[in-house]
Order: sequence, then structure tokens, then C-alpha cells
Amino acid sequence: MSNEIPEAYADLLTGPVYVQLASHMADGSIQVHPVWCGYDGTHVLVNSAKGRIKDRNMRANPNVTVLAVDPENPYRWMEVRGKVAGISEAGADEHIDRLSEQYIQQSPYPWREDGEVRVMYRIEPERVVVFSA
Repeated sequence: MSNEIPEAYADLLTGPVYVQLASHMADGSIQVHPVWCGYDGTHVLVNSAKGRIKDRNMRANPNVTVLAVDPENPYRWMEVRGKVAGISEAGADEHIDRLSEQYIQQSPYPWREDGEVRVMYRIEPERVVVFSA
């Protein structure tokens, strides 16, 4: 176990791999949601719209977990437990457009809603567990 993303597993964060993001609901239960993600060499980067449940959860409790499973080998996976170290609207539109290009080969992101404000979250790894068989 470490708090750094091993280079041999970084491909699980640079996709396109649909990762599972777990966050804490206000009542203490866990919400798990599939998300697109990126990686800046240190932080896991996810994107959402301001006001959504994920957004509210991560603002209220920054403790999250990201699970990335290799789509070619389900016995190769990485769990990243960490804290949301940054929440920013700056650059979030460009980030979702890059993720959209990466995951569905469309840019700009095609599912924007009127008035939607995109937000990018930087997740600082605190515990990283990897497995491969």
C-alpha cells in the first residue's frame, strides 16, 4: 500500500476506463457513481456539474474512493482512497471536453444542460491498493 499511483497502473486513470467514485451522502450512507476521470501525475481528476449529488457530497465530506478496474482484465484493479484537495470551476469546461473526446470521441461535451456549471475535483491519494492476477 502506498499513497502514490504506481506508474504500471496509471493507465487505469488515463482511460478510457469508467471508474467508480464513492462519496458520502448527508445521512452517512455511501453513493457510488460511474464517472470519467483523468490523471495529472499526482491527482485523480473528476468532473461534474455544480449542485449534483456528487458535487454536494464532495463539498460536505472530501473523503472519497475511486475504484478503477481494467476493462480487459477484471483481476487487475486499483483502489484510490483520498481527499478532494481542490474544487474548481476554472478549467472545468475544458476538462469535460477533453474527457468527452477521450471517452466518446466527441468534443465539445454533448450533454451540457442550459445554465450548467461544470466543476473539476482534484483527489489527493492517501491510500492506493492495487491487484493483478
